[in-house]
Amino acid sequence: MAAPRSETGEPLVDEVTLHRAMRGDEGAFRVVVSRHETQVFALIGRVLNRRRGQGIVEDLAQETFVRVFHALPAFGRDGRWNLTAWILTIAARLAIDELRRRPRQEEPLAVIVDQADESASADGESERRRIAAGIARAVDGLVPEQRATFILREVHGLEYEAIAEALSIDIGTVKSRLWRARTALRAALQGLHDEK
Repeated sequence: MAAPRSETGEPLVDEVTLHRAMRGDEGAFRVVVSRHETQVFALIGRVLNRRRGQGIVEDLAQETFVRVFHALPAFGRDGRWNLTAWILTIAARLAIDELRRRPRQEEPLAVIVDQADESASADGESERRRIAAGIARAVDGLVPEQRATFILREVHGLEYEAIAEALSIDIGTVKSRLWRARTALRAALQGLHDEK
């Protein structure tokens, strides 16, 4: 029998496996980790913009699952049963804390664009790389709370309610952060367009 899948087609942890993991079954917990590790690594990597190094992403992903392991026996007692949102909540909070702890390591946009231009083989590819580098730079320029909110919504596809739960904020704050993030990104991307 195939594992149950989410709306995006990713495998979900079935109820039996989840309850076994909640009771401390290590094999069941490994299933929980394997079903969520890609999303956790992607979220942390995007929030940190990977310039902090793969090592810190791996450390935070490991810390995420250590915290999940310790808190899993109490999962669902508050009436919330979205395991993916709960795990991504932990990962997002750790990534935001890391951004607050360490100053941003910025790379000038000109360097990113030059690197993209050097590795491009055709004008169209060069333009796509320039735009991709500009988008990555614009997302990296968001304040940590806006970046995490934006990534949870636009990359991971979480609903407003799940984001509010994940970041322990109300839905109005989610909408406000998304509006500010999108406004800042539009302005940054307009600047990128004007550079042409």
